[in-house]
Amino acid sequence: MSRVLSLVGVVLGVLGVLGWVRRAVVLVTVEGRSMEPALRHGDRVVVWRRGVGGLRPADVVVLGPPGAVVEVGGVVRSPVAGLQVKRVVGLPGQVVPAELRGVVGSDRVPAGTVLVVSDNRAVGLDSRVWGPYPAGGVVGVVVFRAGAGGGVRFISGAGSGR
Repeated sequence: MSRVLSLVGVVLGVLGVLGWVRRAVVLVTVEGRSMEPALRHGDRVVVWRRGVGGLRPADVVVLGPPGAVVEVGGVVRSPVAGLQVKRVVGLPGQVVPAELRGVVGSDRVPAGTVLVVSDNRAVGLDSRVWGPYPAGGVVGVVVFRAGAGGGVRFISGAGSGR
């Protein structure tokens, strides 16, 4: 009987850990070229769920789709749908980077927002178009990627004990 109880305890423990991992970690497939060369179309990234308080500049993050609309070729539309992968360049209260000062309208990143950019600025939409991004839309920070062609690589800052 004690063996059965021990086995039940182990199974419940494993299920508890798996449930926690499922809530704490998200697997996302990168779509598009906006984060090249760091991340390529088809790469799979492991995302550790965390709020803005756990982020640092240069972290690669996953965001919910922005609510911004932009005019493209005379047509006003929402520029993106689905999860977005971007790099953090400004956190609440920090100095706004020069390339974003015209969009933000202030010298400091507003409370409750973050500033994000694409590594491949030529093709990416980001805070240069959307402006400050609502902090509540941050899904989490990218910990590592599994390349579409194979191989696993930690993302900068990911293994720093955060």
